[in-house]
Amino acid sequence: MRGVRVRPRGRRTLITLVAALAAVTASTTPAVRAYSANPAGATAAAPANAPESTYFSTVHIDPGATVGAPAAGDNKEHGDLWPSCWSDDDNVYAAYGDGVGFGDTWQDIGVARISGMPGSLTGTQRATGDRVGRIWGDPQQYYRKPTGMACVDGDLYLAVQDLRRGTLDHAPTATVVKSTDKGATWTSDRTTPMFSGEKFTTVMFLDHGKDNTNSPDGYVYAYGLDHNWRDTFDPDPDPTDLYLARVPADSVQDRSTWQFYAGDGGGTPRWTPDIDQRVAVLHDDRRVYQNVGTPGRASDLSVISQGGVVYNKPLNRYLYTSWTEYTFEFYEAATPWGPWKRFTPKDFGGYPWTHTKHGGYATTIPSKYIGADGKSMWLQSNVCPCGGGYPAGDFWAYTYSLRRMSLTPSVPTTPDNAPDGSRNLAREPGTVPVERATHFGTASYNDGERAQNEDDWNDERKATSWWGYTWPRQYRLNQVAYTTGTMFGDGGWFGSAPSVQVRRDGVWSDVEAQRVTPAYPTSSAAGSNRTYVFDFATTSGDGVRVVGGSGGTQTFTSIAELEVYHR
Repeated sequence: MRGVRVRPRGRRTLITLVAALAAVTASTTPAVRAYSANPAGATAAAPANAPESTYFSTVHIDPGATVGAPAAGDNKEHGDLWPSCWSDDDNVYAAYGDGVGFGDTWQDIGVARISGMPGSLTGTQRATGDRVGRIWGDPQQYYRKPTGMACVDGDLYLAVQDLRRGTLDHAPTATVVKSTDKGATWTSDRTTPMFSGEKFTTVMFLDHGKDNTNSPDGYVYAYGLDHNWRDTFDPDPDPTDLYLARVPADSVQDRSTWQFYAGDGGGTPRWTPDIDQRVAVLHDDRRVYQNVGTPGRASDLSVISQGGVVYNKPLNRYLYTSWTEYTFEFYEAATPWGPWKRFTPKDFGGYPWTHTKHGGYATTIPSKYIGADGKSMWLQSNVCPCGGGYPAGDFWAYTYSLRRMSLTPSVPTTPDNAPDGSRNLAREPGTVPVERATHFGTASYNDGERAQNEDDWNDERKATSWWGYTWPRQYRLNQVAYTTGTMFGDGGWFGSAPSVQVRRDGVWSDVEAQRVTPAYPTSSAAGSNRTYVFDFATTSGDGVRVVGGSGGTQTFTSIAELEVYHR
């Protein structure tokens, strides 16, 4: 069976609330909303969306969280968001919202110390509630949410915003609080917030490694979103722009010393103290899941949201990890101000989520957990109480959860594999499966088993499906054997004739002289667990895929196995 198609269970959380309310505005939400930061409110022409990156040849992300920091008791909300930083005492400090953290009393905000490495993490409560910072608005309408954290010269800085209760549709103010005793006590100006008017009120500090030591110039950098952590409600615009600021390390709480990125001046970033003159370092107004099948489900989602930016020192690359209700959206750049480019997203196939396959939100990559070569790391994201997450025995799974992620930078290679009919390139070292989505999260279609099923049903009315691989090097190839998965009454087949594409220099192109045996019927007559062999002129690339129109009334395809050869 394909699985039960149900809406997420559980009490209201950030994700489930967005999912429930998005449908109310879906019919009136324009595809693209423009917003100008200038004080006159004039709407300028929207900048170009971030282009696709060719920096990484392979990107692998586990389908679900596998480790975390154990907290007290099952079926408790341990907390969400968890922005963090790596301090000089070698501990990670993180802040959470809506939970008990590593204690036993619910608070809207708290700070914890997380010690050790993934697989042997321990958490310790540090401060909660009013001991962290104040609420600026009416406490009956607003509560506190942590959005970013920085460790600098032994001290901790935490960005805290007011977020409207219930609807979560406004974040009018934000400020930065400071701790000089590793999170036990916090100080700030409690008379005036540092940011107001919904400008730069979702502050995410750039993670420049242990105690900010990797900052290129000694500054503390921070990214900001206007309006909200992730806004899907009219009349305010969805986040489509990411802004950047910097501040001297010894005056992080002095708003007058903050400088905002104001554009590129001949290859050199320009900075301004005037927040109204800031210019986005990243713009992306794409929408995903524009048409879903289940009434009331979140749809037409923007891709810029509260996540995190980390400097990967071994790769000398900056990584911004964003998300939607169903996907992770990633970007990379060589400098904090870009130019930013997007790279392989991860689509979790909508709901239902399980403990082994689930998305998440507030995605970050703590710098402490990046491997020495920069290629392996742990991605932190929160999982709503609709299922999934860590620990597996805890239904709520609303905690500090980590999953493995690996990146392989592209390097020039020369294909040298000779013809060999027994060498299945789908099983070469470093192979990473790529697909439109995975319903079950298995992506195990290179394991030699042709009597199984994975499919890309995701409750989305989508035009295209694909199944394939990327490699860390180029190979010669001239044959692909695609074995279908299960045919269902509402999909499982390609609705238009599938074809083979290869990737070279980051671009997918059709192969030449393609023929398929037997002929592929664009209907359920394709049959379950039936193999179709695609032969084509010998070519080379660092990726291959079978791609075509999504079939059936539910627009999805299925797969059991995908083999690749140079014969």
